[in-house]
Amino acid sequence: MLDAIARGRSTPRALLVTGEAGSGKTSLLDVAAEHARETGAQVLTARGFDGESEQSFAALHQLLLPLIPGAADLPGHLREVLETAFGLAPITRPAEPMVLRVAVLTLLAEASRRRPVVMLGDDVQLFDRDSLDVLGFVLRRFAAEPVTVLLAARGLTAPDPAVAHLPVLSLGPLTVQAAARLLDAQPDSPTGRARTEVLDQADGNPLAIIELCRSVRSGSPLGQADGRLPRTQRIQEMFAAQLRALPAVTQRMVLYAAASSDQEDLQTLMSAAGVDADLSVWASAEEAGLITIAGRQVGFRHPLVRAGAYQSAPAHLRQQAHADLAAAHKDDPARQAWHLAAACIGQDESVAATLEDTAELVEQRGGFYAAARALERSAECSPAPEDRARRYAKALRAANNAGDTFWVRELYAKVTALTEDRDLLGVAVNGAGLALSMSGHQREAFQLLMGALEPDLPQDARTTLAVTAVIGAVAFQSGLPEVRRPLVPLLDAIETGTVSTPYSELVADEAVNALRAVILCEADPVANAPALLSRTRRPSLLEPLTGIAEMIRLQTLGAVAWWADESDLCVDTFRRAFAMLRSYGAIGTGAIALSAMGSALIDVGRWAEADELLDEAATLAAVQKMKHIEVDIEALRVTLQALRGDSTGAGILTDPAWTALDLEENTATHARLLRAAGTVAAAAGDHDGALRHFRRLFHHDGTPLHYFLSQASIVDLAAAAQRTGRQTEVEPVVAAVRTALRPHPTTRMTLLLHHATALVGDPAQAEHHFRLALVNPAGDQWPLARAQARLHYAQWLRRRRRPLDARPILASAMEAFSRLGAAALADEARAELRASGVAAPSDRPDPLAELTAQQQQIVRMAAQGLGNKEIGERLQLSPRTIGSHLYQVYPKLGVSSRHQLRDVLAAQ
Repeated sequence: MLDAIARGRSTPRALLVTGEAGSGKTSLLDVAAEHARETGAQVLTARGFDGESEQSFAALHQLLLPLIPGAADLPGHLREVLETAFGLAPITRPAEPMVLRVAVLTLLAEASRRRPVVMLGDDVQLFDRDSLDVLGFVLRRFAAEPVTVLLAARGLTAPDPAVAHLPVLSLGPLTVQAAARLLDAQPDSPTGRARTEVLDQADGNPLAIIELCRSVRSGSPLGQADGRLPRTQRIQEMFAAQLRALPAVTQRMVLYAAASSDQEDLQTLMSAAGVDADLSVWASAEEAGLITIAGRQVGFRHPLVRAGAYQSAPAHLRQQAHADLAAAHKDDPARQAWHLAAACIGQDESVAATLEDTAELVEQRGGFYAAARALERSAECSPAPEDRARRYAKALRAANNAGDTFWVRELYAKVTALTEDRDLLGVAVNGAGLALSMSGHQREAFQLLMGALEPDLPQDARTTLAVTAVIGAVAFQSGLPEVRRPLVPLLDAIETGTVSTPYSELVADEAVNALRAVILCEADPVANAPALLSRTRRPSLLEPLTGIAEMIRLQTLGAVAWWADESDLCVDTFRRAFAMLRSYGAIGTGAIALSAMGSALIDVGRWAEADELLDEAATLAAVQKMKHIEVDIEALRVTLQALRGDSTGAGILTDPAWTALDLEENTATHARLLRAAGTVAAAAGDHDGALRHFRRLFHHDGTPLHYFLSQASIVDLAAAAQRTGRQTEVEPVVAAVRTALRPHPTTRMTLLLHHATALVGDPAQAEHHFRLALVNPAGDQWPLARAQARLHYAQWLRRRRRPLDARPILASAMEAFSRLGAAALADEARAELRASGVAAPSDRPDPLAELTAQQQQIVRMAAQGLGNKEIGERLQLSPRTIGSHLYQVYPKLGVSSRHQLRDVLAAQ
């Protein structure tokens, strides 16, 4: 839109912005107006109103009012028709429509010659018919005048034929990430469950986000028992009049629809309201555009219509609606419980117990978030403090499984205020510690978690195990030795003989053993991870379980496979684990594995799948404000872009990600950022910069910054050192990594160490190590690393005057890079192949692919030496048309004249 204003200073420009109420059209026009004024343009504005939509030229009068004094300089007949149309002069004769249109066009043209003009029209669907006719004429007649016209209309299409020819910018709902950023930008933005509910109810509508945040901030409860529909005065102002205009029976039906869930079927609504199957009761609401009926469900045009319909009804009618809906759901205990809770005033143990039972049912069906909501409401309805604390703790566990870190913190505060029971506090600390870790506060999380285990462990051993598992996650993310140190002693002290536990997913011994395996890897992945994948181990992680225990096993197996450098197994297992987690309504606690899965997908060459996962992870992290996950994902995204040859991610060096977390207590994130920065520098050809960043992955004595992640970049460090002639500085680091991984490094690390040694070790042993880096067929599961090893080996061969040996290796590397999409590396391999005496085939896309079929014909004929006239005769087009096509395609082909076309086609 701002681009339209900038271009409008030299050429005419017009745009129609469409979208539903609250989608941000008015805000965009406001921004455009401010920008236009800052650039010195004259801004003319008009806004449609219901009351003026039948008044001739009302909108045009608003728009042109600042220009009326300039009408005095117009020819008399034009001035007269303008003054008559705007009521500034008595009517002496009927105005001729064409004369009025010419008068407006002339007035605008004269004004634009003094300075650029920007016309902004909001709610064009409410402009009067006469104004639209004149405006449409003017828009079609502008020639060289510096006039920009920006119009906004409610709906998805042009509201009138007069503006139907304009290019349209349609504003849909915000993406989840954009919606989360808008919510965070609000004063005192809501947290916890309220945050998630606002995002869910607003459904990407900017106005709904702002208004619902304002409602929460003012202290209004976030609606019903299930968290719906807060009261806000502006909701009433926007929709109350339309709702009051409906017949009484229709208002009642709309209330019942607003009080129900989105999945409520039409028959249930009408049965609860006591009406027959006559759909005419909905007709007036449909005609007013407030609702839609599709299939067997009722939908609201806008999130705030639902909120307004619910809150504009008196409290006793809302209560009656929920009571009726509960009665209609006798065969659905979960929905019945919700409506009973919504109709409940104060506390009621029977309602609380029903909701608790509902939560267990929902969780078994795979709905962590819904279970957490039910348990929280159950706690609120509980008369006894001990029951309230117990149910809040259960809600916290479910919210933790759903991955809502802010909600977990709120529930933790409620549990600690109600009880001193160590087992309940252990459950609460488990979730709160993970929430702190996700937000980047590793030391605070560690202190909180250890506090739940000292001086005595909780009576329930599985609670201790769950807390220890979170300490393990903190240990990995922090990389701090003092956090890893207590893991094994805690495991040794846990005896999980009893099954009386709030952790239903840990009742099975196999699930307990799986969780123990994760903790052992977090304590020492080099020593423990490979052995834990043995098929002879009993119980084996490779044997399937059932229910939630299987979800625990899959997450465990994926993590252990990652630590053991079994990347294919890691990817396949995590894929199944995430599918199962999604079926439970959220990624939840699996969020801690998203970064591992993303890096594994990059390593095994599944880059398109990595893109999808990183997008999903970025959205989850933004919504739940999982700070270190958010930064990790951005680092992986930049790394992947750089591997593809795109060095524009250099901005990560100055990105706020470097200061968003305390990197001293988040060394896993620090390591990912350093790898991203080094990969970007290498892609840009800045090998000194690459060496600097990769070297920071290791301390001065060669010990790793992060005890697991640093070693994986040892080849990147060695390659940067070799490029800059500083091999001797890095050789001790390679030796230190080799020593740390003894006596049994993984296959992947063995190959990487041979590769790194070949680059910076004893030159006399280089070929020996290159061959060892390439000989094991297991290395094919890491196609990028294998192709890089081939490229470096072939370069070594060619520089020793062995081009014949280098050629097949280079060809294999080039093919692998091309298949992956690593464009810069493919180009490097191609150049080396050409230097070795082979005309490397190009895998570049057809340069004509972006052209139309006709343009391709023209280019091929022009490349053969035919002139415009000859081409035109063959294609039955004019020479001018041929010339126009050629000038359009030159920039696309990267040429400036027809003489260069032959070279373009020859390069195919």
